[in-house]
Amino acid sequence: MRMKLENGELVIAQLDSTQYAIIKSWNLMRWNKQAKWLEGMASSELLNKLASICRLPDQIETERQRLNRIQRAVDAERLMEDPTEYKFPVKIPLFKHQQRGAVMALITFGLLDPGIVKVPEKPKPVLESAEEGFNRFMRYVDGDENAFDDAPVRR
Repeated sequence: MRMKLENGELVIAQLDSTQYAIIKSWNLMRWNKQAKWLEGMASSELLNKLASICRLPDQIETERQRLNRIQRAVDAERLMEDPTEYKFPVKIPLFKHQQRGAVMALITFGLLDPGIVKVPEKPKPVLESAEEGFNRFMRYVDGDENAFDDAPVRR
């Protein structure tokens, strides 16, 4: 199988029947009868699926990693409570959802580095062992109504 990435379009040639059937089933590429190859827009979804079935050439793998980095930054920005601080050239201050959308658009179109978005670290949940949980339950069964007051909270 040969691959080429040109102007955001991925071309795959010299496929065997199994590879053709798998890739065609994704409905992300179309068959070019004259050139006898598959062609389609190089999206992160397509490149990630291709990476799962074969090794990508270095140039295409670099593009896949770039698209994944952008997607992670946009997802992190969408889930953040406060949007990333950025000074937009507008007279009236933007609402949070407007600022968040503008930052996501700038990242998507490559005008803002995805590294500007700080991904907040999730706190690790405090868990107890099965034995501690069982002992807590038994205290509750024995009549201790406050047995679960100091239990770790799962989110």
